[in-house]
Amino acid sequence: MTAVMPAGVEYARDLVGPALGAAVARLSPDVRKVAVYHLGLAGGDGWSESTVPARAGRHPGAAAGRGKSGGKALRPALTLLSARAAHAVPEQGIPAAVAVELVHNFSLLHDDIMDGDTERRHRPTAWTVFGVGAAILAGDALLALAQDLLLEDTAPQGLWAARCLSVAVQRLIAGQGADLAFEQREDVPLAECLAMAGDKTAALMACACSIGAIHVGASPELAMGLAGFGAHVGLAFQLTDDLLGIWGAPEVTGKPVRSDLRARKKSLPVVAALQAGTAPAAALADLLRDSAALSEPELARAARLVEEAGGKSWTEQEAAAQLAAAHACLAQAPMPDEVRAEFASIAEFITARQW
Repeated sequence: MTAVMPAGVEYARDLVGPALGAAVARLSPDVRKVAVYHLGLAGGDGWSESTVPARAGRHPGAAAGRGKSGGKALRPALTLLSARAAHAVPEQGIPAAVAVELVHNFSLLHDDIMDGDTERRHRPTAWTVFGVGAAILAGDALLALAQDLLLEDTAPQGLWAARCLSVAVQRLIAGQGADLAFEQREDVPLAECLAMAGDKTAALMACACSIGAIHVGASPELAMGLAGFGAHVGLAFQLTDDLLGIWGAPEVTGKPVRSDLRARKKSLPVVAALQAGTAPAAALADLLRDSAALSEPELARAARLVEEAGGKSWTEQEAAAQLAAAHACLAQAPMPDEVRAEFASIAEFITARQW
């Protein structure tokens, strides 16, 4: 499958990028240096080639990424759309969009450390460049900064938006904790794995889809409808991401091929395969049970066993079901038709990434 980036995502990146840079410029110099590197920002306060350790190296996207967030800006785009759904101009959604992007990157900084990932967005992860402690502090600073941005709005909706984000963060942390706990467990039920994904990924996506509307004083009906849409889209996103974690090309994922299998992650395709009760499922369990590092031929065999046990097909079908549920929520939420169409376009993009 080939995915074309929706125009609204590029627009959101251009609109939110300067505000994101201005927010990060408020951090202390040592923390800002790590945050700027991780975010892929450039030209902002704290960035120069001399401030980044030599081991970070040069990467093909370095020049092209300057002045923009290093990520895809999916969540900021959804936040700006949610403000428009409430008949506000997109600029009114910028503080909430920046806050959501800061929280997302707080989680990425910490995730990379916990998962031992050494590459993100086609270059070394922040902790491998600046050290574990510096990356943890940068993540903490981004989280605190996100709440500051929302609470600077003294109107009631500023507090409501901050609470919305806080609840999402609590669920995100709970999901990440469950994901870590799964590493120590041999038997993880599929329902439990789905619940973990709902917390770790879908909660922040639901927040992104509703917080812009909340921040401009939308009706509860609209906010709840957008949150439901985001929850289903978030699960579809995670399901697709788990497919990419096994079968994704490095140029698409920014990570080594079969990175999730290499780390023995209890991702949704793997858990679905392990519970199939078939010969390939048993062979996969035996292969993953061995504590020795998996060789390249073993990784290829593990990916093949996941597919033979039905893990790949189940994940694809579940992603499609979650996408259909997201569209159903979208159809019922009161908003301008053009905004609904843009939400649908981003949802389709999320589940059409190539692997």
